[in-house]
Formats: sequence, structure tokens, C-alpha cells
Amino acid sequence: MHLKSLTLKGFKSFASATTLAFEPGVTCVVGPNGSGKSNIVDALAWVMGEQGAKSLRGGAMADVIFAGTTGRAPLGRAEVALTIDNTDGALPIEYTEVTISRTLFRNGGSEYAINGTPCRLLDVQELLSDSGIGREMHVIVGQGQLDTILHATPEDRRGFIEEAAGVLKHRKRKEKALRKLEAMQGNLTRLTDLTTELRRQLKPLGRQAEVARRAATIQAEARDSRLRLLADDLMSFRTALAAEVADETALRERRQEVEVALAATTAREVALEADLQSDAPLLVSAQETWFGLSALRERLLGTASLAAERLRLITPEVEDDVQAGRDPEALETEASAVREEERVLVAEVATLQAALAEASRARQAAEQQHAAEERRVQQEARAAADRREGLARLSGRVAAARSRLEARSAEIERLAGQREDARARAAEAQRDFTALESQVAGLDAGERGLDTDYERTQRALAEAEARVEALRGDERDHERERAALTARLEALRLSLSRGDGPGALLRAGETAGVVGSVASMLAIEPGCERAVAAALGPLSDAVVVRDAKSAIAGLMLLHRDAAGRAAVLVLDGSAASAPAARPAPAGARWVTDAVDGPRDLLDALRGRLGDVALVDSLDAAASLRASGITVVTRDGDLITATHAIGGSGEAPTLLEIQAAVDDAERAFNDVQHRLERTRFELAAAIDAQRVAADDAEGALARLHESDAQLAAIAEQLGLLGQAARAATAEADRLASVEQAALEALAADEATLAELEVRLAAAQGEQPTDELPDRRVELSALAEQARAHEVEARLAVRTGEERQSSLAARAEALERAAHNERATRRRAIERREQRAREAEVASAVARGVDVVLRRLEMSLTIADSDRRRLEEAQAEREREAQSVRARLRELGAEMERLTDSVHRDEVARAEQRLRIEQLESRVIEEFGIDPDALVAEYGPDQLVPPTPPGPDEEIDPAAPVPEPYPFDRAQQERRLRAAERGLALLGKVNPLALEEFTALEERLRFLTEQVEDLKRSRQDLMEIIREVDERVERVFTEAYEDTAREFERVFARLFPGGDGRLVLTDPDSMLTTGVDVEARPPGKKVKRLSLLSGGERSLTAVAFLIALFKARPSPFYVLDEVEAALDDVNLGRLIDAIDELRTSSQLIVVTHQKRTMEIADALYGVSMRGDGVTQVVGQRLREAASA
Repeated sequence: MHLKSLTLKGFKSFASATTLAFEPGVTCVVGPNGSGKSNIVDALAWVMGEQGAKSLRGGAMADVIFAGTTGRAPLGRAEVALTIDNTDGALPIEYTEVTISRTLFRNGGSEYAINGTPCRLLDVQELLSDSGIGREMHVIVGQGQLDTILHATPEDRRGFIEEAAGVLKHRKRKEKALRKLEAMQGNLTRLTDLTTELRRQLKPLGRQAEVARRAATIQAEARDSRLRLLADDLMSFRTALAAEVADETALRERRQEVEVALAATTAREVALEADLQSDAPLLVSAQETWFGLSALRERLLGTASLAAERLRLITPEVEDDVQAGRDPEALETEASAVREEERVLVAEVATLQAALAEASRARQAAEQQHAAEERRVQQEARAAADRREGLARLSGRVAAARSRLEARSAEIERLAGQREDARARAAEAQRDFTALESQVAGLDAGERGLDTDYERTQRALAEAEARVEALRGDERDHERERAALTARLEALRLSLSRGDGPGALLRAGETAGVVGSVASMLAIEPGCERAVAAALGPLSDAVVVRDAKSAIAGLMLLHRDAAGRAAVLVLDGSAASAPAARPAPAGARWVTDAVDGPRDLLDALRGRLGDVALVDSLDAAASLRASGITVVTRDGDLITATHAIGGSGEAPTLLEIQAAVDDAERAFNDVQHRLERTRFELAAAIDAQRVAADDAEGALARLHESDAQLAAIAEQLGLLGQAARAATAEADRLASVEQAALEALAADEATLAELEVRLAAAQGEQPTDELPDRRVELSALAEQARAHEVEARLAVRTGEERQSSLAARAEALERAAHNERATRRRAIERREQRAREAEVASAVARGVDVVLRRLEMSLTIADSDRRRLEEAQAEREREAQSVRARLRELGAEMERLTDSVHRDEVARAEQRLRIEQLESRVIEEFGIDPDALVAEYGPDQLVPPTPPGPDEEIDPAAPVPEPYPFDRAQQERRLRAAERGLALLGKVNPLALEEFTALEERLRFLTEQVEDLKRSRQDLMEIIREVDERVERVFTEAYEDTAREFERVFARLFPGGDGRLVLTDPDSMLTTGVDVEARPPGKKVKRLSLLSGGERSLTAVAFLIALFKARPSPFYVLDEVEAALDDVNLGRLIDAIDELRTSSQLIVVTHQKRTMEIADALYGVSMRGDGVTQVVGQRLREAASA
């Protein structure tokens, strides 16, 4: 086993993650002071469970977290991970590689983990202690550790040996067992005290148990009398319940009669509702028919208006511009005249061309004569040479020239034919192109009209869609407003529904003489509801009845049904008549001016409202207080000469709620009307939108069709133009090729002529000699012929240009005449089209007029049917309302009967509840079934005599008591006597018998527990003895091995010296300490305190090395242990370290170069200006071998 790697992150000066890889052997860590070398040692101790902040050279554990520098911020946690190679299985865990990690957070939180699994500190310590790496960390010898060993007591040195030997674990277990034994002894003491106390409590508890037995006899007597009294009560309750059940029949019979009448009325209501439901579709259909015919009439009126406008705009006359152009006949006459001039000019050009041809022939003849003469002269010069070449070769050249000439002529004929074909194709394509151009001109004119129609239909469609969308928005707004008003009406009507006394009277209706409520019958000026309610006081919530008899009957009804209280206003005409009108006080008016309603109601309320003035504010009311009249404000404040009532926060009165209901109903009706009107307009707008959409779709289809035609013609024009250009280009190319072939033909002809002449000359052996003057004469004649030809050619070119100009002018005049005829033909067609459209518009107007007259008749019939169905529906609604009123009356009576039955049922339920409570009491208190109670203890059962008490003596001669009949008074006296007897006994512990028995059982149990604890104590003592024996044996072996190794190591470090370990108490191996005797060579002192500093340090090193050799650990960490040694002693220490490397891994922090020389790997530690430690490493063995 050895350390494999150490990773530090945020630990002290290691701000960044730093990993040190260790190998078996010696690893040295070097670097300047303060660079962070010892922080690596602290990290090893910390990750293996070190808990002392001072051991880590800090004041608190949070000091191990990187605190930050001027260049780097502090970190929030420190983390160290140590990886151990466990290939040999030294650690008791099933992993070949074990990683122990520890994390500390700045808030104090700490985490441990083994191979990434969270664990406890104890788990880490026990895992390491089994391999000789205990919590005391003897394997880590830090700075000052040698001084600790030197100043250690013998007991401390014994601890070092125990840790190395693995004894501390057993010692801790022994200490744990001793703590358990101590706790067990305390429990044993408490149990002993408890058993003593229980024995002391048993005596008085026995006396209480005797008193409890006497009380039980008296309690049985009391129980018997109570049961008999309860049985008598139960029989009385049951008899009363049976009488109440018998009184229920009359109420149920009356309720059955009302149910029959209610069922008949309900059936009538259902029939009426069915009629209403069946007529509703007819009414809806009639309304829809009327609305549909109205919408159709609107559309037809619009169509008639459109047809009239169309008829007004269309004129069947020919447009003014039909005769605007020139007469095509005149144009054709002028074109004929131009053509005549062209024909004359053509004849002249032909004459000129003939002259040009004659001049050309003369020129050619002259040139030929001159050329012949030139050739003859040259031939004469070459004749001799030609004769030398031989006639055969010259004949061959002549034959070849003739073959080329024939082939060239055939090629020229072929090219001429192809050129004529190409020109014919170009002319045909040009004619087709011109025809299509004229067709495109006509379509362009129609396209502009189609665009105008499409834009017009699109504008109409957009306007129709906007109209429909606006009406849909209005419809949604009206529906939301109607829904809100419906909810408000329901809430307000629910607020008006009463469940108290006035509600009960209103439900009674006509049967109790009730006319209605003051709130529903009184009409109040808006804004004055609170003022009128304050003036009326309790009467604002009053129920209005016909006469005083009805008022008394209503109050009796409230008393009988326990329905609460109510104010009742009587309309019997007994109220005082209206007084003469008198002026209202300044700044006020009478409340009676703000109310309206039935005359008898106003007369009944005049006594309450007659002398009440209405003002707008409290300031105005205060000014009228001195006048002695009652004043109310619009906010509901009431002021009299003696008192005032008002303020804020009061709930709305019934008058305000009723006014709100009326306003909501008016608003609902208005919204409903506006909604129906909007829906009617929306239907008409949707129809108009549909028509506009159809028109727009038709215009778009016509426009698409025209576009398609234009696109097709444009495509044909492109193809024709391309064909014409291609044919023209082909003709030009063929003409060029033909011209080149003609030129080549002329050259070939000249060559052939020359060769033939040469051949003839070669064949004739005698040359002809001419005079040189003949050649000069022929040259002058040729010059004259060329000049004459040029003049003739100029005359021909001039004539041809005039001919082309006249031809172009004639063609333009003919084209203009053709276009003018086409324009006039189209104008005639447009005039005919407008005439047809005018006829159509007129026919549409006439047809619409006929349809409108018939539609008016149908609309009148539909309106009559709609009104008839609406009147029938209203009649059925009135009848249904009457039936519903009857239903309400029967329902109210049914409710009263039901309430009476319910009250009786409640009374019976209460009686049954009393019976059930009594039965439950019997069951709960005495555990007897109620039927059994009546059977055994009922008033019809005999009462047994009272048995004698436990202390009474029984006289055998006395007569035996006999049972006697039940007498309630006697049983009540019997119960009181028993209760007095219990009172004389005083305080009785009813649980004394049970407690006495339980206390005896508990005493027996505790006695057994004491015996068990004593046996457990013996077992623990045996375990402690076994642990002591093992600790003594292991320590003895470890001490002997350490003492032997110390003598050897000391002799090696101090040649000639003598050192040994001695026990302070050899007779007690469990407690003895270990002392050190050291005598360097040449000295007789053995006490460490008398040695020099270097000798003392070397002695401490000798002790540690002896401990390492006696009980080797997988690794050791030495932090500058050789700092105080001279060179000689350093060499001896290095030799000892070199021996240790064979059995253990060593990590040495040093400044000594000689120590570095034995290292297998070297880590250099440095610190930059930012205060962060940096580490570089090198394997020295690999570097040396390289």
C-alpha cells in the first residue's frame, strides 16, 4: 500500500486545483521558505481526519480555506482528496484504489467521502487505524514534532508505541466498555432504590384497597337505584314519543290534498310550457321569415338602384372618337399613288441597272483584254519554263482546277437555296409577329377595363367586410353588456329575496292579505333612495297588507312559524287625507315630492313622510335644524330636533336595491332591443358581403383569364421574334458564305483559265510576240470602262434608295388604313355591347320592380303572421303567469304544511335524541342494552332487598327480606342514602386494588431486572479483562521490538554511543510509561535535557526511526526533521532513511541537497507575487536514466 496522489483545491495557499502524484520510494518536496511546502503536510493530516486547528498551524478550522490575495478573491471552500493504492489489500475495503476526500465550507459545513460515497469522520479514522495510521498521526512528523517527542512524558511515548502497534483501537473499546459499565452501575443503583421505594408504598396501598372494597358494595346499591330511575325515565320518553307520532296524521292528510292540487296546477303549467315551446319555433320561423324578407327587400332596392345607375351611365351611341381618325379609303388611294410612283421608279431603276450591267460588261471585257494581254506577256515569259515542267503535270493541275470549279458551283447553288428558305421563314415569322401585336393592343385596352372592375369590386368587398366586422363587434359588445346586466339582475333579485319575517309574509301572498312590499310598490326619484329609506325607517322594509285584520293574521303567522319579525303597513283607507300643499323650507323640498306609487300607499306613508324635508348635504340640514322639522340628506343622514342618525358604511337599503333592479331591467330591455337591431343589420350586411365577394371573385377570374391570354400571346411573340431573328441571322450567314463561295469560284475560274492558257501555250511550241504598245492601249480602255461603271452604279443606288423610300411610305399608308378600319370595327362592337348592357340593365330594373311588388305582399303576410304568433305567445305567457301565481300560492301553503310537519319532525327528532342520549348514557355508563334495562329494571319489575355490608353480622333467626314493588320516591331516597354512605367513606381510591396488584407485579419485574444487570456487569468485566490481556501482549511485543530497534538505530546515528528505552513501571505493562536513555560517545550523561540541541534532535529521530522499523507503516511524512543536524549527522540520518525506503513510502520536506540526492521524485514548490502556490515535479530516476 502507498500514497498514489494528493489533490488540493482551495486549501491554504493552493487556490487552484493542484495534484501531486506519488511513487513508492522517497519523494522530496523542496522550495523557499513560505512557499507552501508545509501546507502539503497539513493537507495530508487534514484529509486523514485531523481535528485540531493548532495542529494545522491555524487559529480556527476555517483558516485552511484560501483567504484571498490582492490579485485573487477568497474561496468559499477547501477540498483535499488523497488516493491510496490498496493493491495489497492492507486497507479493509474491497477496492484496489481508495480515494479519501474532505471538504470544508466557509459557513462551517464539512463533508467526508470514501470513493465518492459520503461517510463519517469515524469511518475514515477506523479505516486508517487498521493499517497502522491512527488518529494521533505518528506517521506525519511535522515541524516541531521532534520537539514534541523530546518534551513528551513517558506516557506520551507509550502512546506513540501503542499507535504504531494498533493498540489504541482496543484501548478505545475498553474505555467504551468502562463507560457502559459505569452507566450500568448507575442504573443498578437506581433500580435498587426503586425496589426499596416500591416495598415502602405497598403498605398504605393495601389499606386503600380495603376501603375500595367497602365502597364497591355501596356503589352497587347506588347503581341499582340509578338504573331503575333511568328505566322509568326511558319508559316515560317512549310513551310521549308515541303520542306525538299519533298527532301527525292530520297534517299529512292536508299536505296530501295540497300536493294533489299542486300536481294538477303543475300539469297545467307543463302543458302551457309545452304549448309555448311548440309555438316558439313557429314564432322564431315567422320572425326569421320577416327578417329575411326585409333583408331581401333591402338587397333588391340596392339592386334596383344599381341597375338605374348602370342604365344612366351606359349610352348606346357611338363614341365621339369613332370618326376621329383619317378615312381609310383616302389612305388607300394615297398608298396606290405612292405605289404607282414606285412602279415608275422601278422601271427607271431597271433601265439604270441594265446600263450598269452594260457598263460592267464593258469594264469586264476591257479588263479581260488587258488581263489577257498581261497574261500573254507573262505566259510568253514562262513558256519556256512551262515546257520544261512537262505537259503531263500541267494537264493534271488543269483537271484538278476544273473539279474544284464544279464542286464550288454546286456549293453555291445549295447555299442559295438555303438562303432563300431562311428569308422565307423570317418573312413568315414577321407577318405572324405583326398580327399578334395588333391582338395584344386590343387585349391591353380590355385589361385596363378589367383592372378597374377588379379594383372597384375589391373596394366594395372591403367596405362590406368592414361593415360586417363592425356589426359583429357591436353584437359581441351588446351580448357582453346583456350578460353583465343579466348577472346583475340575478344578484339584485337574489338580494331582494327574503328569508326572514318579511320574506315569510311575502311567500304567504294573497292568502294572508299581502299586497306586496313597500320597496317594490314605491317609485323613487333616482339618487333619493337612501334619503327615503332613512325617512321611512323600519317601514322601508315593510310588507303591505289590505287591512288591519290581515296585519294581525300576518303577525300571528310569524309567531306560529317562529319566522322572525316584520313591519306591516296597512292599506285600509284609515290614513289621514292629504293636507293642503305648503311651501318647502328654503334650500330644501319635501320627501313626498321624490316618491310616487299607488294613492292608497302614499296616503298610508304620508304620516311618516309628510313633514320630512330633503336636502343635498349636512350643511343644509344643519341650517334647517332650528325649524323643528325632520331633515334627511341624499346620503341617508336623518336629523331631528332630538337626535340624528347617519354616517357611512351602511349596506344598501331595499329601496336602493329595488331602484337598481328597475334601472337594470330598463338597461336590459334597451340592450336587448339594440342587439336585435344589430343582428338584423348584420344579416343584411352578411348578404351584401357575400354578393360583393362573388363580384370580386368573378372580376378576379376575368382578370386572371385576360392575364393568361396576354401571357400566352407574349410567349408566342417571344417565340416568333426569336424565330424571325434566327431566320434572318441564318440568311445573313448563308449570304456571307455564298459571297465567299462566289469569290472563291471566281478565283478558281481565273486559275483554271490561266492553267488552260499555259497548257495551250505549252502545247504550241511557237510563241506570239506582240508589241508593248498594245498592252498600254488596253490598260487605258479598262480605266475608262471602270469610270463609266462607277457612274452607272451611283445612278442605280440613288434610284434604289428612292424606290425603298416610296415602298416604305406605301406600306405605312396601307398599315394605317388597316388599323383605322380595325379601330372603327371595335368602336362598332363596343357600341353594340353597350346597347346590350343597357337592355340588360333595363330588364333587371323591370324585374326588380316586379319582384319588389310581390315581395311587399309577402312581407305584409309575414308581418301579419309574426304579429299573430306574438299575440298568441303573449296570451299563453299571461295564462302561464296566472298558473305560476297559483303554483306559488300552493307552494307557499305546501311550504307551511311542510314546515309544520318539519317542526313536528324536529320535535320528534329531539324526543328521539333525548331517548338516544338516555340510551347512550345507559350503555356508556353502565354497559346495559336499553331493552335489557327496561326488562330488568323497569317500573314493572320488583326491587330486590339491600344485601348486608361486609362488616355487618347476619342473624340466622331474622326473616329473609323480600322483593318489593318499584316506587320512584323510595328509589330516589335509596340513591341519596348510598351517596351519603360514599361521602362518609371520604376519598376513595377506586384503583387501589388494581394499583396494589400492579405494584406487586412491578416489584417482581424490577427485582428480575436487577439480577439481569448484575449478570451483564459480570460479562463486561470479563470483556475488559480480555481486552487488557490483548493490549498487554501487543504492547509488550511492540515495546520490545521498538527498544531493540532503538538500540541499533542509536548506535548507528551515534557511533560509540549507547541508547535504550526503559519502562517506568515494568510490573504494570498496562499503565507503564516509556523513558529514553541516551549517552552519546564520549559523554556519561543519559538524560535528554543535558544533551545538546543537535543530539537531542538526533535522539528523537532515532526514536521515530526505531518506531518506524519496529512497526512499519505504509508511508511516512517528514517535514524538515534534519534542519538542526550538521553534515555528519545528516549523512547518518540519510542512511537510515535510505533503509526505510525498502519497506515504506517516504515523503520528505527538506532544504538539504544531500537529502534531495536520494529522492526518487522531486517536487518544487514556489509562490508568485499573487500569493498562490505553484508546484512542478520531476522523477529523478527517469531523468538520470535519460
